[in-house]
Amino acid sequence: MWRNYFVVGLRALLGSRMYTLINISGLAIGLAACLTLLLYVRYETRYDAWLPGSENAYQLQLKLTSRQTGAATDSQLTSYVAGRRLKADVPEIDRLVYAHWTSPVVMRGGEAFSGEDSLFVDGNLFDVLRFPFAEGDPATALAQTNSVVLTESEARRIYGTEHAIGRTLTMISRGVSNDYRVTGILRDLPRDSHLALRIVARADFPRWWASQPEFLTSCWDCRNGWNYFTLRPGADPAAVRAGLAAWQRRHVPGERPGDPAFGRGDSVDYGIVNIRDIHLGPAQDGAIKPGNDRGTIATFTIIALLILAMASINFINLATARAGQRAREVALRKVLGARRKQLIGQFIGESLLITAVAMVVALTLVELSLPLLSGLLQADLSLDYFGPRGMLGAILAILLVVGAGGGLYPALFLSRFRPALVLKAGRASAEGAGTGRLRSILVVAQFAVSIGLIVCTSIVYAQTDFARTLDPGFRREGLIQSENLGRRQLLGRTDAIAGEMARVPGIVAVGRSSIGVATRIERQTEAAMPGQAAPVMLGDYAVDAGFFRTMEIRPVAGRLFDPRRAADDATLPPDPDPAARTALRARGANVVINALAARRLGFRDPAAALGREIALRWFGADEPPVPARVIGIVQDSRFRTVRDPIEPIVFRLDRNAAANLLLRYADVDPAAVRARVEQTWRRLAPDVPFDGEYSEERVTQLYGAEQARSRLFAGFALLAVVIACLGLYGLAAFAAERRTREIGIRKVLGARTRDIVRLLVWQFSKPVIIANLIAWPVAWWAMRDWLNGFDARIPLGPEPFLLAGLLALAIATATVAGHALRVARASPIVALRYE
Repeated sequence: MWRNYFVVGLRALLGSRMYTLINISGLAIGLAACLTLLLYVRYETRYDAWLPGSENAYQLQLKLTSRQTGAATDSQLTSYVAGRRLKADVPEIDRLVYAHWTSPVVMRGGEAFSGEDSLFVDGNLFDVLRFPFAEGDPATALAQTNSVVLTESEARRIYGTEHAIGRTLTMISRGVSNDYRVTGILRDLPRDSHLALRIVARADFPRWWASQPEFLTSCWDCRNGWNYFTLRPGADPAAVRAGLAAWQRRHVPGERPGDPAFGRGDSVDYGIVNIRDIHLGPAQDGAIKPGNDRGTIATFTIIALLILAMASINFINLATARAGQRAREVALRKVLGARRKQLIGQFIGESLLITAVAMVVALTLVELSLPLLSGLLQADLSLDYFGPRGMLGAILAILLVVGAGGGLYPALFLSRFRPALVLKAGRASAEGAGTGRLRSILVVAQFAVSIGLIVCTSIVYAQTDFARTLDPGFRREGLIQSENLGRRQLLGRTDAIAGEMARVPGIVAVGRSSIGVATRIERQTEAAMPGQAAPVMLGDYAVDAGFFRTMEIRPVAGRLFDPRRAADDATLPPDPDPAARTALRARGANVVINALAARRLGFRDPAAALGREIALRWFGADEPPVPARVIGIVQDSRFRTVRDPIEPIVFRLDRNAAANLLLRYADVDPAAVRARVEQTWRRLAPDVPFDGEYSEERVTQLYGAEQARSRLFAGFALLAVVIACLGLYGLAAFAAERRTREIGIRKVLGARTRDIVRLLVWQFSKPVIIANLIAWPVAWWAMRDWLNGFDARIPLGPEPFLLAGLLALAIATATVAGHALRVARASPIVALRYE
């Protein structure tokens, strides 16, 4: 029986090649898109799940809430002190390691180069994060201070071989040079890890922080690392989370004597997060690698299911549309004794056959497209059929659901034909009541999805382009930025380096700053105005006198720094002693603020802040503030992404703290200018590598992930439109064929070709127009929420909605017009001889 079903089904498919081709093509595209998106979703949701013991590895995180704005920042960065206190007070914690991100200078044969993606730890990180080793013992690799573990690729980069155990590696960090013994080789981490590391070193933290001993004992605000820990067997993570509030009240510094209006403990909340939840968690501030969000993953999951549903809708529409062609077949089978259950089994079998062929084509498309998508998304996407990541079960489940589910209604519809009526009246009578209405509803649903995706794609692209081209308050073009000027081994040479750079041909301005384009460092200070109840938190960044001219940041009022005026210069030694801090407080300092800082300080007109004195806590909460006089106000500048609010900033003139070298060039050959700059750097600072980058490149990296996702979104929106058009093409062909006699009679009665074309095109344009009315409000609601996540955004006007509607209507018209024109031009004699 099943063999007979298979042969009959195969003949039916081969007998209607256009129907088969459209169905298989639509299903294959839909299945390929669905599988690809599901692979991406699975990849994003399984970050760090491959790591042994990941279910018991946690990260300490915190949420910072601004008392002025109420804005909350979820951060992965916590202090060394917080980790030590937590380990001492919470008995459920088994092992805890503090990891400090750094980028040391690595010396090899007298040559200096950057040790990127490096972690300095105070214990054996591999007791908590059990990364796979290629060589060495993870239990003892970091047992001793001044031991180091390299990844395979880093060992090859430094030594030319992966077999580097026992060798000595010289690294300079915070101005301290140490020799480290290589004790292990890590396998290169896969991309689906929240960590990016090449070097892990066990550092001598007391010696490393000798100039800032408070870092190890009392500096809760020194958040420049990550605390990782495991829990003891049987410990309940929920109980540990529940106890953090009481622990925080006991230890986190709160209100200061004499200042009851401000309590730091009130604006900080600690939490613990399993490492598998870090990538998609809300805490992305201080992340080593850019994370994702669950909203994006949910969106791609919905798109995958919608595209698959559209492919299934095509099958239902085409199957019911060609029901008339199979009406007599069904009637004759019933006359010969076939039962309805057998007919349903036959038609579902045909559906499964079509789906199986489409699945083979879809898997081929997925395999071919994965390398391109992996490169676009910077992900290790792979289609595995067996093993822990095997997709065979999911593939079979999708095949059965789509094949059986998509074919169920056509099977029920076809199997209910009554033989007497069909054989008496002919195939035209086989069209069941309400079937045409159902097809119209399904076409509306398809195009509603397509139009919605087109609207969303256009808005995503417009916002991404807006973010990249938005005026940041300074001129990004023509800038070279280097972050290595702040290396401690360069102290005493920075003025000479900046002076020499100004003489490089092509360089027209040189500036220094502790902030630049897309820099990681964020520093804040409390600013208090006389008579204010509570201080204001301002960004606190050091610059030199050439910074504003180099960045082309325009003054709004007052003047900029003048190095010839002693009151403007707040330069201090790198690790100022109490006497230097006392001297600065005694003489005070002049500062420049941006317009937003002036408004935060209570001035409606920024110019009104000129000459006013503010108290700045530059040296921590436990020391008296420094009196600062505002001498100038500059325009607001956006140094980070448009998702981050513009920061209110106070600038001070401190050449030693200005770690970024900023070079403005005016040359038709930027590469030649950079080469000359690098040559000068190597001559002046051979012990520090040159890391100059064009600001445009940094901005591209800043928005790289969002651009990749928007392209992926656009690609699948296009696939949705293709699937909808395939279905519409098939329906138009069947509709034109079914109305052949009607069209012939109309032509005999005087209808012109354009009248016939207009009639058929309008029939299929109405569902598209209705689809717009459904898609527009849904897309508006979704895009409004998405755009609200940006500090600066495009207006949500009618243009993308009208564009999507007109585009969908044009595509539908073009799809149907060909069939309509062919039928309209046919001779009425041929049409009236039909049947």
